[in-house]
Amino acid sequence: MEEFSSSVYGLKGTIHKHDMEIGSNPSLPKILSKDEALKTLKSIVESGENKDITRKDDDFLLRFLHARKLNVEESYQLLSNYFSYRKRNRELFDNISKEDPLIKQALYDGFPGVLSNRDRRGRCVLVFFCNNWDQENYPLDVIYRSILLSLEILIVDIENQLNGFVIIVDWTNMSFRQITNLTPKTLKLMIEGLQDCFPAKFKGIHFINQPWYVEPIIAIIRAFLKEKTKKKIFVHGNNMSTLHEHVNINILPAELGGEGPPHSPTNWANYVVESK
Repeated sequence: MEEFSSSVYGLKGTIHKHDMEIGSNPSLPKILSKDEALKTLKSIVESGENKDITRKDDDFLLRFLHARKLNVEESYQLLSNYFSYRKRNRELFDNISKEDPLIKQALYDGFPGVLSNRDRRGRCVLVFFCNNWDQENYPLDVIYRSILLSLEILIVDIENQLNGFVIIVDWTNMSFRQITNLTPKTLKLMIEGLQDCFPAKFKGIHFINQPWYVEPIIAIIRAFLKEKTKKKIFVHGNNMSTLHEHVNINILPAELGGEGPPHSPTNWANYVVESK
């Protein structure tokens, strides 16, 4: 626990000015400060127009304002999407708990792994080593629950709200049989939830060491993404040097050609399991 309370959980890094810029809303008379944006959003929420919004405290609302650069209209839409998505997929969220044995196994298998240091831009780095997936014991939706549980913990940190996340997916030694369990239905559910219904900035998604039979999966993923998000997808193959152009080598584990030791998923898993 101590390691992460002083680094990413909270991560070592800085808040970058380009992620703090104030967004403008054409329907508002002026560019709003953070306090003004929060006051305006809170007023809209407390008007009671959307009965699905059940949490209204300042810290929670700021997550959505930071995700949309203080644009109140877009922040409110994201907030509405967040609760609407949970209402539509109650069976998914009713089963999210760190006490769930399958979620716990997914965490200890590294879904997700969270690096203890931020990259040079202050972003939190999530890593997935796909061949660690024990698909015989838990399906893809359990991994998704584990990701959502982790993100809810990580997004409390204001640096993560402002600087965002980078995702690295390593397909090394992932079998064809494992690939067949990546169903389009669940992939679509995941992308919808993370792209439009969660208050986080995903700055880059990097695929490495993908075998030929992963290409159709990547094509499916792209099909569900907005054009803006598609530009954040990078497929590196086995070329680690291009990955290192985006994420500095000194924070990466040895498996990703980094200068750090081999990745240990137990650090983040322990942090989640032991969290209050």
